[in-house]
Amino acid sequence: MALKLSDLKTSAHNDWCPGCGDFGILNAVQMALAEMSADPSNTVVVSGVGCSSKVPHFIKTYGVHTLHGRAVPFATGIKLANPNLNVVVEGGDGDGMGIGAGHFVNSGRRNIDMLYIIHDNEVYGLTKGQASPTLGLGKKTKSLTSPNINQSINPIMLAVASGYTWVARGYSYDVRHLKDLIVKGINHKGYAFLDVLQPCPTYNDIQTKEYWAGEGNLDAAGKPKPRTYKLEETGYDGVVRSDDEVEMEKKVQQAVLKSFEFGDRTPIGVFYQNEFIPTYEERLAGRSPSYKTNPPAVQDIARPDGTPLANIDKIFEDLRVF
Repeated sequence: MALKLSDLKTSAHNDWCPGCGDFGILNAVQMALAEMSADPSNTVVVSGVGCSSKVPHFIKTYGVHTLHGRAVPFATGIKLANPNLNVVVEGGDGDGMGIGAGHFVNSGRRNIDMLYIIHDNEVYGLTKGQASPTLGLGKKTKSLTSPNINQSINPIMLAVASGYTWVARGYSYDVRHLKDLIVKGINHKGYAFLDVLQPCPTYNDIQTKEYWAGEGNLDAAGKPKPRTYKLEETGYDGVVRSDDEVEMEKKVQQAVLKSFEFGDRTPIGVFYQNEFIPTYEERLAGRSPSYKTNPPAVQDIARPDGTPLANIDKIFEDLRVF
């Protein structure tokens, strides 16, 4: 089924601040789903709480707006109940790196086949601009009374260390490149993480649109030099091409080192990709052979009169520990 961009837009009122990077991310997600001709009835967008977490209201697919920091476990349940669904998780850096950090780490080691997009603006935009976990030590945005007293989290490094098998970064004002990354993340076999740099024009007066465009960062000719560059244009290759453990370790180390480049020269693109790690769904199918062909979500659970119909004895038998 061919989709147009308009097929994925809803009539819900959008109250993001003018210039917010969320607009670019939303457009990129809609463009990606349209390009992939993703079936809206087989796609679920899950979010937590924050400015970014309003996204499910604006995409004409199934959507779930959950609790602060709990989008990942909610999405995990959806995906495991019906592994045939396309599941995309959207949340902010505070939502995912703060209250949701435990879920971020532990879901990585499972390698569930879905995409997690974090809108990274370094502040809590919905609650008046407090420092988020990704704001650097000593930085003072206009909403802070004094410089940030905490070290920042490195989302790319944390994702690689936690076991995500596809890790990338995009920029909200480079919508077409971001769209391409989202397509790759959804198509990846395994758990994909996409950190998206986005300006918050209301509360973050440091990482602004002008900052990323190169304001104050001049080249030899005295012209503004953009602070982002595309990894793929430098010959960087983060793809693991065999199940050799030595190669995997080298690619992990390469991605971690590259993740520390930030500031006047900030890489965007795919840092790491590994499709040789079995997904959680494949591991479940190995233990319970009926899982893929008869997952929980497609089973009838009751007769018309309300009496139970499902028989889960076989699943219990498959999972029984002797």
